[in-house]
Amino acid sequence: MPMVVAVGTFDLHFPEVHSLKEKRQVLRCLIDRVKAKFNASIAEVDDNDLWQKGRIGVAIVANDRTFVGQIAQKIDDILQDHDQVMMTDRFWDYV
Repeated sequence: MPMVVAVGTFDLHFPEVHSLKEKRQVLRCLIDRVKAKFNASIAEVDDNDLWQKGRIGVAIVANDRTFVGQIAQKIDDILQDHDQVMMTDRFWDYV
C-alpha cells in the first residue's frame, strides 16, 4: 500500500501583535485548530523569538495523494483566513 507524505512550511506575519506573548497565543490557536481538525503534525519551526514573524511546519501522512492535497488546501485556507495572520510565503512538498 502506498504512503503519501506532504510537508509544508508557512512564513507568517503578525501585524497586529505587539509582544511574543500575543504571538504565541495566536499561534497556539492556529496550531490547536489544525491539529484538532486534521490530525496533522504542526509546530513553530523558526523565528521563535521574533514577535511579528513566524514559521510553522506541517506534516500530513495518508495513503491517497488526492486526499493529502485536499487536506493541504484546507490547512492553507485556515492559515489564510485568520484575521491576525498574514501568510507571506508557503511551500508544500509531496513524497
